[in-house]
Order: sequence, then structure tokens, then C-alpha cells
Amino acid sequence: MTEDFSKYNGEGTQLRKAQLRMLDILVAIDTICRKHHIPYWIDFGTLLGAIRHKGFIPWDDDVDICVLEKDYKLLRDVLTGELPEQFAFQDTKTDKHAFFTYARIRDKKSYCYYPHFVKLKEQGLWVDIFRYESIPSVRLRDAVDFIYRRVYHEMHHYGDVVYPSKVEIVAKRVIAYIGCPFAYAAKLLVGLLGKWRSRGVLGGWGMPPTVFQEKNIFPLTEVEFEGHMFLAPGNWDQHLTEIYGNYMQVPPVEKRKQILDMKLVNIEV
Repeated sequence: MTEDFSKYNGEGTQLRKAQLRMLDILVAIDTICRKHHIPYWIDFGTLLGAIRHKGFIPWDDDVDICVLEKDYKLLRDVLTGELPEQFAFQDTKTDKHAFFTYARIRDKKSYCYYPHFVKLKEQGLWVDIFRYESIPSVRLRDAVDFIYRRVYHEMHHYGDVVYPSKVEIVAKRVIAYIGCPFAYAAKLLVGLLGKWRSRGVLGGWGMPPTVFQEKNIFPLTEVEFEGHMFLAPGNWDQHLTEIYGNYMQVPPVEKRKQILDMKLVNIEV
């Protein structure tokens, strides 16, 4: 018997309203990227949902897309200039408390309570944009990222909403400032080595240490998600298998997790 998932995101539920608002953001991103010929692809739970459910994983409450590092500046420029008024581009350049190394497109007509968001300018529902580039070695990337991620977070006020005392905030920020030149230089070096000696592996920065096989991503294809067609990894089957294993197997109830408490999400019409 096919499981009834309506208890999670049935029509009219708060989660479904949130999913549809995030879908609006994704459609806007897709429209602008296609207009400017910027390759992006849906990934992680969003891609898994597209393949297994033709839309959102019923209990999922976020959307993830990826772009290549070399396309990020153009993407940022066009999204900043052309997103509908209801949405805002958020990264460390637009919000000093956006400590994450990736970007987010935020919805201005919703609000999500999350402890680490309380000082952000925009705190609405979002779509994550992760950046990937060729890396020469997974071990080297992971070692550099371990340091880079921590330095980056401290440099961008992560401690302001995490650490209980001013002393700890100041102490860790001073350490981050000292280590910053070395961490940033090491990241730059890994990127340059990746261009010079590419092994067909793509790695991101400041996120869980997931690496992709470039041959599984390109050339891109299209998949259906919530009645729309979005760009996706060309060999999505192998890609999802490497991330999740048997991805068509629905996880047990106790492993179906959400980021947000939907009781603390307000969505304006």
C-alpha cells in the first residue's frame, strides 16, 4: 500500500504553504538563470524529491540549488538586480550577520524563527545557493575547509548569536582574524590547483564535506518538480546513489526531519 503523506504537507497545511512559497522563489531563480544562460542545478533533498515524489519530499522544508564558482558573480549580479521585489539576495555582502559561506534568496513576506537567524536583515523562507569548483584532492579540500569554515563563520559574526559571553565572542574573533589570511590563501590555492590539475571532482566550501563527480553533473538535464521543469544533474541516478545510497527507499518516520518548526513560521498572503 502506498503511504499517505498528506499528514505532513496536505493542502492548506503550514508546511505546504511554506513549500509553495519556496517554489515561487525557485521559479524566479530558474527564469532569471535561463534568461542569462547561467547553468545551475537542483540538488540534495530537492533533487531527491523531484525523482522520488515529483516535488517536495513531503516533510521537507528547504530548497537547494548549486552553481559553479565561476558563474557565481554573474548569478549574484543578475539575481540582485532582477529578482521580484518580494525576494532578497542574502550573503555576507548584503547582510553582515549572514555568516554562512553560501547565498540565500529570502522571501520578504514570511518569517521563520530560528535561533541563528535572529540578527539577519531578512528572516523569511529561503532557497540555498551552494557554490562548487574543481578541486585537486578531496583530502586537501576537507583539511582546508575545516579551517576556512571556522574562520569564515567567526569573521562574519557567527559568535554573536551562538556564544554565551562577550569574552568568548571577542577571543574567537581575534583568533579568526589572525588565521584569516592563511585560511583564505589556502582556499585560493586549492581553487587554482583544481583548475590546473582537475580530477573531475567538484567540491564546495563551508558546508558538509560533500563532493561531486563532475561527470555525474554535466551535461545538465531537466527534471520535473512540482509541475515545473528545472535543471538537474545529467546522471542524477548515480549522483543520488552516491549521496544517499538507495534513494528510492522512503526513510522510517523517526528519520523524517525538518529544519524549522512550522508553528514558528508566519507566511503573509
